[in-house]
Amino acid sequence: MSENKVLLAKESKLDVSQPLSLPMFSPKKIKMIVIFLVLCGMAFLFLLPFIWMLSTALKTPSEVTAKDTHIIPDKLMWSNFSDALHAAPFAGYVGNSLIVSILAVILTVFINCLAGYAFAKYKFRGRNILFLMILSTLIIPVQITMIPNFYILKYLGWINSYAGLIIPRAAEAFGLFLARQYIMNIPDSLIEAARIDGASEFKIFRKVILPNIKPLIAVLVIFTFMWRWNELAWPLIAVSEQSMYTVQLGLAMLKGEHFINWTQLMSLTLLSVIPILIVFLIFQRYFIKGMVGSGMKE
Repeated sequence: MSENKVLLAKESKLDVSQPLSLPMFSPKKIKMIVIFLVLCGMAFLFLLPFIWMLSTALKTPSEVTAKDTHIIPDKLMWSNFSDALHAAPFAGYVGNSLIVSILAVILTVFINCLAGYAFAKYKFRGRNILFLMILSTLIIPVQITMIPNFYILKYLGWINSYAGLIIPRAAEAFGLFLARQYIMNIPDSLIEAARIDGASEFKIFRKVILPNIKPLIAVLVIFTFMWRWNELAWPLIAVSEQSMYTVQLGLAMLKGEHFINWTQLMSLTLLSVIPILIVFLIFQRYFIKGMVGSGMKE
């Protein structure tokens, strides 16, 4: 019997002198596996609300209100999405939100970056005090400023207009803080070299500063678009005509006083998330990039 084993081992080119051993996981591999499983669990927790929304959007109204709840519907009702789109002028809501969000992103990013450049690279009297005063506005709840802003809009005639939705929050202290801290890392030698070459201050901002703060711009674009797209309180005050409703305001108005069609509401809510995902996917490459574009530091 032993001779047969030796012959068989020789034929298969195995070394029978060494005992067979199972592959062992190193502590580093075990740690990586544990971290991967924990991250998968956390990702599932974050995705669970969206999974539940999708499940509700694909159910029948009787399934939604049934006592026995389950995630997988008995029958996938894809027609709920088309019915929801016909039940409300959702395309108009999306158009208004896109106009407000895109214009607000352009205006807010430009103002914050320009002001951040001034606070980071210009030396003037009272700079630090003024910067601290602007930062102190972060502790003031937004709801306190809504009534004064409403009276200003009424005086200017901006009620039910895009200007009324965009201008009052065109500059954010949070964005100014990020811009100032980021631009401080740009070497002063680049700015001085541009001035020696005869470039104007705005040209320096456009040709030197902006190309080196792409990660900052990506962060500001993502956060500003997300805040404006999901904003409800201010449009509820500044807009009264249905033709000017934004997405979130339109979704809020879909809820009736005595009845809520949850299938339509969840369907439109899922569709309203798509623009934010698209913006994040476009700018994620710069979002995770944590260095100045030129790679130069003093």
